[in-house]
Amino acid sequence: HKAKVRNFTNFGVFVEIEEGIDGLIHISDLSWTKKVKHPAEFTQIGADIEVVVLEIDKDNRRLSLGHKQLEDNPWNAFEQQFAVDSIHQGTITELTDKGAIVSLGENVEGFAPAKQLVKEDGTTAKAGETLDFKVIEFSKATKRILLSHTRLFEEAKRQEAQAERAERRKADDAAKDSVKKINAAVEKTTLGDIASLAELKARMESAAEAKEE
Repeated sequence: HKAKVRNFTNFGVFVEIEEGIDGLIHISDLSWTKKVKHPAEFTQIGADIEVVVLEIDKDNRRLSLGHKQLEDNPWNAFEQQFAVDSIHQGTITELTDKGAIVSLGENVEGFAPAKQLVKEDGTTAKAGETLDFKVIEFSKATKRILLSHTRLFEEAKRQEAQAERAERRKADDAAKDSVKKINAAVEKTTLGDIASLAELKARMESAAEAKEE
């Protein structure tokens, strides 16, 4: 139905479908993607708005209405598009004490905790900045996309450090192998010398015995 916005409350929008037929759109039923804090952010008094009847309360003569239900739930598609570990460009639209609201385009917003806004140079990202963000958590049930910019270079540094440690281990292993080969060669030489000396001693003893006879 087409309805006209008559009034706002903190929790929803009162509309009139026809004369004498009013209904309420709860704030959570205004948009699939936009986090609406107050209905005034979404519409205005006197504006026309399309609605779907969600529930009829005959006893109290009330209609529960929805607006977002006019469209399919996009979060079904977002689950693949914004999979964990995927990287997306986003613009910080609002900063709070706990972090930042990040616009990912297509009316999709994510949230980056304050500690995940630290950039590689040590500064903190500001409102209006466009940066790459990594998805670290996705919840279709709560319609929440948790983002991090910090993880991008932290993981790169971690991978670099792991590569360096692997190279050091490889070099250490090569050095140990060389030492083993040298020791083995020394041991063979020593054993060979002992055998030669024993043979020489035996010949000398034989010669001495023959001389005495």
